[in-house]
Amino acid sequence: MIPHLIIPLIAVAVTFLYGSVLDIRDRRVPFRTWYPMLLISAPFAGWIYYLLFIGDPHYFLIIVITTLIFCGLMYGIAYYGLFGGADAWGLIFIALLIPLFPFEPVLGYPPVPLFVFSVLTNALILNLCIPVFFLVYNTLKGNRAPLLYRLIGFPVKGEEIRSVFGFVIEDLEDTGDGLQRRFIPFREAISRMTRDDRIYTRDLREHPEEFRRELALYKKAGLVWISYGVPFFIPITAGLFVSCIFGDILFTLMRAIMGV
Repeated sequence: MIPHLIIPLIAVAVTFLYGSVLDIRDRRVPFRTWYPMLLISAPFAGWIYYLLFIGDPHYFLIIVITTLIFCGLMYGIAYYGLFGGADAWGLIFIALLIPLFPFEPVLGYPPVPLFVFSVLTNALILNLCIPVFFLVYNTLKGNRAPLLYRLIGFPVKGEEIRSVFGFVIEDLEDTGDGLQRRFIPFREAISRMTRDDRIYTRDLREHPEEFRRELALYKKAGLVWISYGVPFFIPITAGLFVSCIFGDILFTLMRAIMGV
C-alpha cells in the first residue's frame, strides 16, 4: 500500500462521480470541476514523485517518461477531436496524480505498473459491455426492434424526447395511409454523421421552432427510438473503481486464457 496516494484517490474518485453526474445531465464537464481535486491531490502526488526519485532514480525516470508520453497522447487525441476533452483531461489527471496503484488490487498487480493504463483498458472493456446492457434492458422491457437497434438504443415517449440525450434513429412520415416509420440503416446513419444531418435531441430542446414538424410526428408516434450515446466519462469512472478494487481486467483475462 502507498498511503500517500489514498488522499489523491479519494479526491479523484469523488470528482469523477460528480463529473459523471454533470456529463449525464449536461453532456459537459467544466474544467473548473478539476480545481478542488488538483488542489488537494497535487502535494501528495508531488511527495510520491520525490520518494520515487530518491529511492530509485531509474524507476522514477521510467514512470515519469511513460506518464508524460501517455499524457501527450491523450492531449493529442483530444486536440484532433477523437476524444472528449473531459475524458482526456480526466485520464491525464489520473496519470499525473495517481502514478502507481495505491494498494494491491484483488487480482494482483498487472505487469504495467501505471495505474492509469488499467483504468483506460478497463474503461474500454466496460464500454464494450454497454450494447449488452441495452439488449438486456430492451428484452426485459419487451421493446421490439431489429437486433442492431436493440443493441444501441431504446424507445422513449415522443412527448418527452426533448428531455433525454441521444440521436433519433427512426424516420417518421405522416402519409394518407397513416404514420409510416423506418429505422435508419447503418450506412445512412454514418452518412448523416458526416453531413451533420442527424437529429440530436439536444437540438430539439434548444431549437424547437426548427423542428416543429418532427416534434409533432414524434408526439403522434407515441414512442420513438433513439441511440443513447453513453459518455465515455462514465466507463472511465467505472474503470477507476474496478482498477482500484480488482485490478486490470484485460491482463487477468489474458492470463486466464494463456493458463498462467
